[in-house]
Amino acid sequence: MNQTPEAAMAAAEAHNREFLVFSLGDEEYAVDILKVQEIRGYENVTRIANAPDFIKGVTNLRGVIVPIVDLRIKFHLDKVEYGGQTVVIVVNVEDRVVGIVVDGVSDVMTLSPDQIKPAPEFGVTLSSDFLSGLGSLEDRMLVIVDIDKLLTSDEMALVERVAE
Repeated sequence: MNQTPEAAMAAAEAHNREFLVFSLGDEEYAVDILKVQEIRGYENVTRIANAPDFIKGVTNLRGVIVPIVDLRIKFHLDKVEYGGQTVVIVVNVEDRVVGIVVDGVSDVMTLSPDQIKPAPEFGVTLSSDFLSGLGSLEDRMLVIVDIDKLLTSDEMALVERVAE
């Protein structure tokens, strides 16, 4: 069966995925753009007693109490500073809205399946359980975070309790 060039291109584009690219320290990470609800500037949050360090607290987002998770602390980065570039990416995971604090957002990138390689078992600051792969684009390497696995792990169940 011969496809027209237009049909072949449409089929190829259907498998391409868009990612929001953000930075944590010196590394670039990416998350599926379909999980992103919005990007906001970092504002002070209400701390919750006895919450793990990486749960900064909660904030009220248009009537919804949203737990705020600092990925820099979760990924054990050396320096965690809050500046003008610090933002919160609000993501939607399994009917739960969570804000993740990152150093900055750079762009939205489209990656084709052949640009995404399986995640290595070692050598990255983050447990490979939360990685869905490595994206390569020219001279850039993106660590693709599986936000569903990251935000549905056991310790993230604490986030749900915090938000209640």
